[in-house]
Amino acid sequence: MTGAGTANGLLAAQDLRASLEAGVVSADLPLTGDQVQPSSIDLRLGAVAYRVRASFLPGAGHDVAARLDAMRMHALDLREGAVLERGCVYIVPLLERLALPPAMTAIANPKSSTGRLDVFARVITDRGLAFDRIRAGYTGPLYAEVAPRSFSVLARRGDRLVQLRLRAGPRRTSDAELKALHDTIRLVDPAPADIDIDNGLPVTVDVQGDGPGTVIGYRARKHAGLIDLARVGHYRMADFWEPLYAGDGGGLVLDPDDFYILASRERVKVPETHAAEMVAYDTLIGEFRVHYAGFFDPGFGDPKSDGEGSRAVLEVRSHEVPFVVDQGQTVGRLVYERLTAVPDILYGSGIGSHYQRQGLALSKHFARTAG
Repeated sequence: MTGAGTANGLLAAQDLRASLEAGVVSADLPLTGDQVQPSSIDLRLGAVAYRVRASFLPGAGHDVAARLDAMRMHALDLREGAVLERGCVYIVPLLERLALPPAMTAIANPKSSTGRLDVFARVITDRGLAFDRIRAGYTGPLYAEVAPRSFSVLARRGDRLVQLRLRAGPRRTSDAELKALHDTIRLVDPAPADIDIDNGLPVTVDVQGDGPGTVIGYRARKHAGLIDLARVGHYRMADFWEPLYAGDGGGLVLDPDDFYILASRERVKVPETHAAEMVAYDTLIGEFRVHYAGFFDPGFGDPKSDGEGSRAVLEVRSHEVPFVVDQGQTVGRLVYERLTAVPDILYGSGIGSHYQRQGLALSKHFARTAG
């Protein structure tokens, strides 16, 4: 594989294509060229979804199929489409499978549109001990656990809810390397001169917007209708979301188990040499979770331009008790990782990316006006 054998890091697009040709990733149906993104591969749902009693990990010595025999309730045929209901958990065999070399690992995460619909989606493997983390040398099938939280969704075979990154060698970007990169490119802006770089760059939340009365976020409506995952720009925001407005002061109170779309105060850039991931901040700072789909491709925020970058959309859910988030409160950290090479494609309009130069944006399924 070009690049993967000569450099450590996340595989760039051309190295991902080489991995497909080498059989590292194969599929029951032919892989398509547009599955390869600048530093990830889109994975596709297979033909059947199994409703299960509860989420599970197979654990050492157990295959997913064997656990399914004990956990499944019924099966849904996705070839013509089927409704995955909110509040339910499904296991879906993916069309793709892996044959990783001994020194290669893989990492999965939901696609941005999946997270913004509050669809909890993660990848599991045979004998897996963790979600979304695939051990070196793994050979076998891939499965997606799919759990719609706010809206029921209509899904079909071939829909892409998750994506996969391949990593050659160990993961390591030191704080010193990240500081040097930030000093050169200004990865997050605005940022204090003495920015706290500690296993990532801090990202804070914006609950003030452009002043009192301006929209600062959205809260998912309860008991909303069905969303067809194949429909882009189709749905009225007002049918599914309640806009949230900045007040005269103070923060935003998160109600337990409600789902919110907010935005970072900072604008983010990801250079062509790196990819980035939003990781959860220390849970001791509050009872909430931020960012289900926390992966940013190289080129996000148009780093070669003179612009300020793109804001990170934050998918937020509070747990157990109401919690106040204040302006500028740290809600996550951006971890940057070097690629094996500069990708031959970058995130942006040239490859049909939906969220370049975004502000506060819902998923691609909603019309851009509030009508």
